Amino acid sequence: MDERQRLLELRRLLKRYSYEYYTLDRPTVPDSEYDALFRELQELEEKYPEMDDPDSVTKRVGFEILSEFQKVDHEKPMLSLGDVFSYDELREWSKKITDIYPDVEYCAEYKIDGLAMSLRYENGQFQQAVTRGDGITGEDVTSNVRTIHTIPKTIPYSQRYEIRGEVYMPKASFNRVNRERLNNGEEEFANPRNAAAGSIRQLDSRICATRGLDGFWYHVPDDVNSDTHYGSLMYARRLGFIVNENTKLFHDIEEVINYIEETAKIRNDLPYEIDGMVIKVNSYALQNKLGFTSRIPKWAIAYKFPAEEVKTTVEDIFITVGRTGKCTPNAKLTPVRIAGTTVSFATLHNEDNIKDKDIRIGDQVIVRKAGDIIPEVVRAIKEDRKKDLPRYVFPEYCPVCGGRLYRFEDEAAHYCVNSECKARLVYSIAHFTERNAMNIDGLGEKRVEAFFNAGLLNSFEDIYKLHNRREEILSLEKFGEKSYNNLIEAIEGSKQNSLERLIYGLGIRQVGEKAAKILASYYGNMDRFMEASFESLSEIKDIGPITAEYIRDFFAEENNLEMIRQLKLFGVNMDYIDNSISNDSVFNGKTVVVTGTLENYTRNEISELLENLGAHVASSVSKNTDYVIYGKEAGSKLRKAQELNVTTIDETEFGKLL
Repeated sequence: MDERQRLLELRRLLKRYSYEYYTLDRPTVPDSEYDALFRELQELEEKYPEMDDPDSVTKRVGFEILSEFQKVDHEKPMLSLGDVFSYDELREWSKKITDIYPDVEYCAEYKIDGLAMSLRYENGQFQQAVTRGDGITGEDVTSNVRTIHTIPKTIPYSQRYEIRGEVYMPKASFNRVNRERLNNGEEEFANPRNAAAGSIRQLDSRICATRGLDGFWYHVPDDVNSDTHYGSLMYARRLGFIVNENTKLFHDIEEVINYIEETAKIRNDLPYEIDGMVIKVNSYALQNKLGFTSRIPKWAIAYKFPAEEVKTTVEDIFITVGRTGKCTPNAKLTPVRIAGTTVSFATLHNEDNIKDKDIRIGDQVIVRKAGDIIPEVVRAIKEDRKKDLPRYVFPEYCPVCGGRLYRFEDEAAHYCVNSECKARLVYSIAHFTERNAMNIDGLGEKRVEAFFNAGLLNSFEDIYKLHNRREEILSLEKFGEKSYNNLIEAIEGSKQNSLERLIYGLGIRQVGEKAAKILASYYGNMDRFMEASFESLSEIKDIGPITAEYIRDFFAEENNLEMIRQLKLFGVNMDYIDNSISNDSVFNGKTVVVTGTLENYTRNEISELLENLGAHVASSVSKNTDYVIYGKEAGSKLRKAQELNVTTIDETEFGKLL
């Protein structure tokens, strides 16, 4: 793979990892691996400026938000920080500043491992809580944040006030919640950050209220009450906000480094999780002079602690098979505590990694869990190895189906190429039904596996036969009449999806969501896409020869062609539906607020419809609002619109305008 292809591959990987981390709160790679890939991508983008992409993850913060909550634009972007991992990097960052401005005061703060949040107050009253989201637009989670007892509902301040910080779950709350989940037969949260994020995204605020969340507040945008960052924090403390008591001022970067070392020693004794230290230039005037890059402030940096490493034993090595047939070796470990959670398994990545580190069953090993995410084996402690421990031999056959495994040229991974392998089928069907593919709610991975084991699902086509298997489905555990009806309704609804969802759901190698949308819009329908030549595919921007080859290989298989034919017969849409903006719409370019209970639309449906018509959907009414669409029981937003002489439209009139 040449460097340009590697650049595109890194963008694809990091986009996926960012989505898993920021949106799903289910990260699949450790922070250390993400950071290494991020830096590699930055270097390649600097080397090949002609391949600039404004959508690259290096130019964005977070990722797109989920649709369960109202979208809210931040008045000022919620930027992330640059990371450093060594004291030399921290000194280098400081030197760039002190070479120009020798007299610098630093404010050092604990880097809380939680969920970034913005609080907004009007006339001293708490009005809104918004997540970071993609840094430009976040989610309105006010009802849940209101349940956090330490957040003041009123403050002695009459002007508009915004403060930003981190909502987190204390260790005591985390342990209590996980005990309760175990007692209820539910899966434990992986770590306090995931627990906090999952709690804030509960649609029922009563659930969030039981989770024992808390918050630290560390930034006041455009504060007029102080000339320094530290001064703003002290003023915020007087208003009633919890500012971490360990926030301190220093006049030399070496003093900051000493403070980091002191903090590292007591880190595990703190009642909350931290993963580093944030260092900011204290003076607002100097912050303004230093400014920003496209994605991070130059006046702040985050030092991240090295991953915690512990010693344990490899009890076994086993293989898991993914939807593409990729076989990943994993170590079964003697359970050990790392970063606040019990770890029993760790990834070994591939055969080469096992050989290079010479990891054997029975070895004492060092394991780390960088960023409290996925554990990995760092090295074997060979000096403690028992005599005659045999080397691990990678299996020749798939542990699920028994088919022979293959390792392709220039790849480190082994693959099961048997298209009928149970593991591949289950993961493939689950991918086909997921939210960003065919969006069939009620057919997640566990339920797909249950249906597979019951003989109800063996292919994509079988999904559209489930309406004929009612009695068998109802006989399954935890499956009632309502669940069945909802599932059949979701399956029927999926037939109306635009072509790009189907293409993505097919699971063609290297065809992600963006590529699927490009291909669907370029070819217009499935027939033209299937018939596209290698040359035609290769010429499309962002597709290229490697992806083109995978696409042609996919459609060279007769069983895949037959599968498409069957899906057509079941009424699955095979055409691209162009939802591009209509310039003729009365809502194009307008700011619209929706309020009250609507009869014909959910809030998400009408918001998506308005956005497709070119509107900006806002959450609050102001003098800049063009229209307010209202339903039953519309309250303060409708009254405010009438006071400001904003045009109001009821649901019936909205239907006529459409």
